Amino acid sequence: MKKVLPTMMLIAALSSCSSTKNMNTATISQAATLLSSLSSNATVQQVASLFSLLDTNNDETVSSSEAIGSIADNFGVLDTDNSAGLSLTEMEGILALLK
Repeated sequence: MKKVLPTMMLIAALSSCSSTKNMNTATISQAATLLSSLSSNATVQQVASLFSLLDTNNDETVSSSEAIGSIADNFGVLDTDNSAGLSLTEMEGILALLK
């Protein structure tokens, strides 16, 4: 129950954001659930799944408007090449932040 309430609050907040209006609500929900389940034991496979959910325009990068939660909060740290988009390799940096 402790993870359900924050996840639901995140989904509600994201649903009201204009930058996520073009994102499918089910995709947002899946991404928020997966993101909330990440821990210090998270795997590259989980991050890759999250990356696929967030890359809504399929350009192989996650832009700041596609990022949610801790990915959005740490976007500047994760974007190591300052390209304004996260590659899968850069997004895997979230694993180091979870430890």
